[in-house]
Parts: sequence; C-alpha cells; structure tokens
Amino acid sequence: MFNLIVLLKKDSIVMKGRNMKILVSNDDGIAANGIRCLTSTLAKEHDVYVIAPDRERSAAGHSLTLHTPLRVEEVEAYNGVKRAWVTTGTPGDCVKIGINAILTPEEQPDLVISGINHGPNLGADILYSGTVSCAMEGAMLGVPSIAMSLASMNYEYEHFEYSAKFVNLLLKKLKGFNFPKKSILNINVPALDEEDIAGVAITELGRKMFTDNYEKRIDPRGKVYYWMAGELITEAEDSNTDIAAVKNNKISITPVTYEMTKEDVMANLENILCKGDSCNWFN
Repeated sequence: MFNLIVLLKKDSIVMKGRNMKILVSNDDGIAANGIRCLTSTLAKEHDVYVIAPDRERSAAGHSLTLHTPLRVEEVEAYNGVKRAWVTTGTPGDCVKIGINAILTPEEQPDLVISGINHGPNLGADILYSGTVSCAMEGAMLGVPSIAMSLASMNYEYEHFEYSAKFVNLLLKKLKGFNFPKKSILNINVPALDEEDIAGVAITELGRKMFTDNYEKRIDPRGKVYYWMAGELITEAEDSNTDIAAVKNNKISITPVTYEMTKEDVMANLENILCKGDSCNWFN
C-alpha cells in the first residue's frame, strides 16, 4: 500500500510507499456518482477524506467565495471514507478550506484528487473547469494533485467503475515519480469498456474543444436570449494532444502548471518598454 512522503528535491515532490491520505473533491456535488465511485474504490487501500460542494458547480473555474459566508457541514461518512463534509462553496473553496481549516494536522492530505467528472476536460477548455481548478487549488497549496474526468455525459454509477480502477492502478505506477510543484496531472478516460481502451498517452493540451458559437433566440414573451451552440473542433488524429488521444481511445495524461509567467517574453518586452530609463515614465 502506498503513501506520499514529501521530500524536497529541486521543484518536485517524490512519491513513495505506504498508505496515502487522499482528499477528494469535485464540481458535480457530493451526491454525484463519479465521486462516490472514486471514493469507494480508493478507500479500499487509502485513507480518504471528502470535502465537496452541496450542488453542481460545473464550469465554475478557479473561483472562491469571498463576499458571502462559506458554510460547512460534516455528513455521515460513506463508502469507507474516513470523514466527509459538504460545503456551500466552489470546488476551489472545498480544497482551500479543507487543507487550511477543516482537516486536522494528522489528516492533512498527501494527495488531492478531483473527480471523477462526468464529461471531458480537454484542451484549453480546462480554463473553465471546476474539476481542474479544484486540483489546481491543491497544487497551489503544495499538495500533489490530480484532476480526473470521464469523457462521457453518462452519469450512472457503473460508468465510472473503470476510471476509478484506473486511478488506483495509476497511484501504484507513480511510485517514485517526482511530482512537479505548481502542477497537476489532468486525466481523461474515453467512454469505452475496459477492453476497448487502447492504452495511455502522455499528452499536451489541445485547442478548444468547441467553437464559440451562440444562437440568438426569442422566448415566449418576446425577450431575446442566447444559447451557446458551439460545434466540436476537429483535431488531427496523429497530434500529441489530449483531444486526439481520447479520440483514439486512449487515456490522456497531461501535466499542467498554473505558473503562467511567459518568461521568454520578459526580456524582449523589457527591452522595448524599459530601454535605458524609459520605464521611469512618470518622472
């Protein structure tokens, strides 16, 4: 059985053996079948804690609750988890308040897992994803984190069973992996039976999955409204992107960082804007 021993090694955290403490959250709400299937599977080998929203918070992005009270209620532990809480907040809230205020020092997680989301989180669309942002919050707090999605809109319990099984296998495979700080692993599983999965692909993010099209409509009272009606963007099957991998029946694993500074542009920008004393614009 496995655990994360946190060792400083350059900018990474090394995964090593023993039973893990895992904090699980999501953006589909605590009652979603994805999180229930995941926690049931993980709890067989690890100490699992659940802190999840009280309702669906899909496409919440990396938002936090700042101007209203954030309510937290401990609920009956289920599926073998150690403890469980429900919050009125966003996915990011759940991880942030969980690590900083709810979990005791003895319960602090070795790993954060967000999911299993019903629906893909691929390409640039992860910028809007509550699932990915939930994992990103864990990374921002210095905890190795994984975002897990099933590329299907089906939400019956049995549809998530293979994805949950894959996560358990992945944790064993990651023993010794230097988990980079400020980063997560974003994983998408094709909506297929286990025997039809063609393998695993380590990928880069693709483009947006859908075009930004809106349909203008009129409601029964004559008022104008808009309905997002984007179409799926075609991606080359031989490209090394997460979108292409899932299309080719492979599980995509994409390392993603929240470190957004474009360092290779800084020197050029400084040369243009700050040459000599030109950055001192206001004197």
